[in-house]
Formats: sequence, C-alpha cells, structure tokens
Amino acid sequence: MLDLPNLRRETRYGLPSADQVLFNRHYVLGYSYYFRQAKWALEIVDPEKSDIARADNYRPDYRVPESFRADLADYRNSGYDRGHLVASANQSDTEIQNSETFLLSNMSPQQPGFNQHIWKKLETAIRQLDARDEVFETYVICGPVFYFDTDVSVIGAQDDNGVTLPIPHAYFKSVLTENNKGALHMWSFIIPNKSSRKPLKDFLVPTREVEKLSGLFLWESLVGTKIKREKNRVRKMW
Repeated sequence: MLDLPNLRRETRYGLPSADQVLFNRHYVLGYSYYFRQAKWALEIVDPEKSDIARADNYRPDYRVPESFRADLADYRNSGYDRGHLVASANQSDTEIQNSETFLLSNMSPQQPGFNQHIWKKLETAIRQLDARDEVFETYVICGPVFYFDTDVSVIGAQDDNGVTLPIPHAYFKSVLTENNKGALHMWSFIIPNKSSRKPLKDFLVPTREVEKLSGLFLWESLVGTKIKREKNRVRKMW
C-alpha cells in the first residue's frame, strides 16, 4: 500500500505531526519517540460486521527503532493493560485488519478499570453512532494526555534491552462524523486514566481543549468560521 497521506481516506480531514507516522492497512498512527508510544491514532470506524475472531496476537512493531519501541516484557507484571487506541472491534472485517490493531505501537499503558470499563464504553458508543442510518462515515482520533505539572510514573525497563513507558494521566478521543447530507459534527472527550462509573457526557470537552493539552492540531484540513465554532463548542452526547 502506498504510504502517501493524500491517498489515505483516514487523513482526509488532517494528519497531525509525529516523530514517525506508521501507515497500516486500515488506520494511521503517529508515534512519539519521547513517550515511547503513539501520540495519536487515526481511523475510520469500519461499519462491516463479520465473524472474524479477535486476534489477540500482541507483538512489537519492528518499524519503530529499538531504542523507542515497546516490547511485551515492558508491560509484564506492571499492573497496566496494553490498552488499544484503535479498538480491535472497530477493525474486524478481515483477519489482517484486526491483527494490525494488536501491534504494540497501537497500545498505551492503561489502568484496567479504565480500559475495561469507561474506555470500552466510549468505543461501543462510537460504533453505535456510526451504525445510524444518517451517518455516512465516522472518523476517530485518540491518544494519551500528559499533565506536565503532575508527576509521571513509568513501566518497563526490566532489563538492558527494555524501554520505560510513561503512563498517561488521561486519554483524549475526538469523533468527527459526516452525515448523508454532507454535514460535519464533532465531539471530543478527555477521560482520566482511572476507573470511572460516570456517564460519558461528563467527559465531553471542546476540541480546542484537546488540542491545547495534547499539543496537536485536530482536523486541521477543515477551515472556516463554522469549524472554529464547532471546535469551541461542546455538542450534546448523541
């Protein structure tokens, strides 16, 4: 597959910066050498339903230089989940499509109570949004958030070949839908990396806030007064 951003559907509305951009068959990921994990992961939610089994074949991504690459040992006995950025259930049309979501470049250290509950709940809600008849396509970008006025813990470096993985304080997810009339709608979330039973609507924030905290420009190909207004508003939960 050609690794040209302008030929990828996922990047239609923008491609944030990163130390290394990794082009997979069905999603694009921006990797941070400093944080030893992705800064962002960008996908179009796959609307197809299939009987493809979840691959569960977690493995290093050897496209990332060894000095900055996470390995399975870095997560072992850490107490943290290998949390998906691009959800396995969003990419399940073919075996290889699902398998690519288990590359460790698509993982980030997540508290089990976060990964298995509120984060999973948001992933499910986005698939339900995408399944609506009026929704033509659903674009999703997500990644870690670090608060630099707060101590950062790490996992990993269990031997000379390991790396340390900073544990994000929170995660962002920004959702952009295009409906069957061509209208664009945007929702953004910031959720702390801990267990929560709060409703998803409590984590809605303006997209501008996500940009400030993540250091990324989101959906930068979209310009104009309406988009500025959309980025500064908090749209009600769908």
